[in-house]
Amino acid sequence: MTATGLSLNVLGDIEFSLDGTRLDLGHALIYKGMMLGNVPNLAFVFGYTNASWTLKADLTSEYICRLINTMTARAWASATPVPTADVGEEPFLDFSSGYVQRAVDKLPKQGSVRPWKLHQNYARDLVTLRFGRIDDGTLRFAALAPKLRLSKHSANNDFVFSFMRDLTENFISIF
Repeated sequence: MTATGLSLNVLGDIEFSLDGTRLDLGHALIYKGMMLGNVPNLAFVFGYTNASWTLKADLTSEYICRLINTMTARAWASATPVPTADVGEEPFLDFSSGYVQRAVDKLPKQGSVRPWKLHQNYARDLVTLRFGRIDDGTLRFAALAPKLRLSKHSANNDFVFSFMRDLTENFISIF
């Protein structure tokens, strides 16, 4: 019997699938503390465990907005973080608490190197998330179909609204 009875609920116990294949979050790597490796257009917020939760939540939200704005400007339909073979796995949370240890197999992993490594450090995250490049060589982008490309000279506001709606509907954020 556990002392607290507390059990972690990872991402709301939502079952994720990609192209009909169920995703096992316990084997996923976390990119910049907010996206899952090899999963396009999925972002989530996980705040600091050693400081104000909202400090990291704010940085994450700003980064996601920057990412969506960059994708819109470049007519990209998807962003997928892709780990390289040299990225090792480490536990997402470095807690010895029973409720964390009981859920460790359900939690995504952090990587051994940046941008897969979490530092729980506001100053480092500020530089990376607020001022770092979006197109950092780790994210892979796919372009929109040619008929949906946005032109700077487009006068059709309905098209622009539809483009933005489709882009934001296809980018999933879990807050």
